[in-house]
Amino acid sequence: MNNKLENPVWHSLCETHEKFAINYDGVKFYNPTVCPFGAFTDVSKTTDALNEYSKLTDKFFLVSENKTPTYDKDKILLYKKIDGCQMILEDLTNFDITEEIIPLTEKHVDEIYNLVWLVMPGYYRKRTFDMGKYFGIFKDNKLVAVTGQRMQTDSFIEVSAVVTHPEHTRKGLAKQLSQHVTKEILKDGKHPILHTNKGNPAIQLYEKLGYKLTRDMNWWYFHKK
Repeated sequence: MNNKLENPVWHSLCETHEKFAINYDGVKFYNPTVCPFGAFTDVSKTTDALNEYSKLTDKFFLVSENKTPTYDKDKILLYKKIDGCQMILEDLTNFDITEEIIPLTEKHVDEIYNLVWLVMPGYYRKRTFDMGKYFGIFKDNKLVAVTGQRMQTDSFIEVSAVVTHPEHTRKGLAKQLSQHVTKEILKDGKHPILHTNKGNPAIQLYEKLGYKLTRDMNWWYFHKK
């Protein structure tokens, strides 16, 4: 599994999410309607692949632990490099779930999208919902917190979209949802992982749940010129 975790987007697109893959000879991207992520094994192939993928969408990411992609500066703009990190569940900490956690369905797609973009705009697409299971907490019939599953292989599933509406933070909603989704992954016989930005205060929450920092995982955020 460690080999897969070194390049999680690539292996997700080779395995569980192969149906979403767009291939460019050593570079793979998700269909941009599902997720704007790509990964590579051969850095010399990234320039041509980025040029081709930019014909499908304006903004997109390449994800890599420590390799630097090349790109055509006449066609592609590197907007920023996001310094991220990967965490893997070591030993799940159990605590009481006090909120009603609801499995989300197709009818919730717009609500999930609007909530994620309110809090963390940029990476989520409406069809990101198709990548895995999503769960939410409602207050007064309004979705106020969500957590779901994103990258997947035969051995791991990523916890993602851990989002709480600003009016409902500091109530333990993210903690409860993260534990619930982690348990769902374990039920499927796979190992829970997650990714976040370095220095994110949420890292302390994930550590309390039993996750451990393992490696850097960086997002190169490109824009088409």
